[in-house]
Amino acid sequence: MAAAPFMSLQRGGCRAREIPRLRHSARRASPRINRAGVATMRNVEAKFPLLDMAAARRRAEALGFEYIGTLIQHDTFFVVPHGKLKLREQPDGAWLIHYRRDHEKGLELSSYEIVAVAEPFKFRVLLSAALGVLAEVRKRRTLLRRANIRLHLDEVDNHGAFGELEAVLDEGEEPADCRSEISAILAGLQIPSDQLIGVSYYELTR
Repeated sequence: MAAAPFMSLQRGGCRAREIPRLRHSARRASPRINRAGVATMRNVEAKFPLLDMAAARRRAEALGFEYIGTLIQHDTFFVVPHGKLKLREQPDGAWLIHYRRDHEKGLELSSYEIVAVAEPFKFRVLLSAALGVLAEVRKRRTLLRRANIRLHLDEVDNHGAFGELEAVLDEGEEPADCRSEISAILAGLQIPSDQLIGVSYYELTR
């Protein structure tokens, strides 16, 4: 994730692709830009605890996932009346992300808007004073990718190890178009459906 979080994704959606392996597209996903110049995207997510991250990575690579990089992330969540608002800081950049999630049969549909932040420390101090801080999450993320699907292997401070699948939806594509592919990947990773988590990391101890 050398640029904004969506920049490492490939276009293609979940329709008309081979399972369990994908036909990789050479094109990169382009976010939709609204009238305010803010990037907007949707994805389908599945989050789950991990007992053995090394084994999970081996299984993912056997399914065709490729290692992209390791990210050190600091997320600050702010108090807002609608959805969730977080400032994500990494050594190579920072972004303000506002998103909403809907839960559907163990998977989550996220709609989010994202803007780059040039001075994250000052921005974090300003938003903390104006809105209040809801929670902070620090993690080490190993990022793998297969076409438009990202796999995050996360070591979360004070919470443990987790995996997260994110499938980016093309415009006009529905979450159901990704369900069979996500399910096939979860099976390949040996993750039972009853282990899926429907909350953010900071909510796990609430």
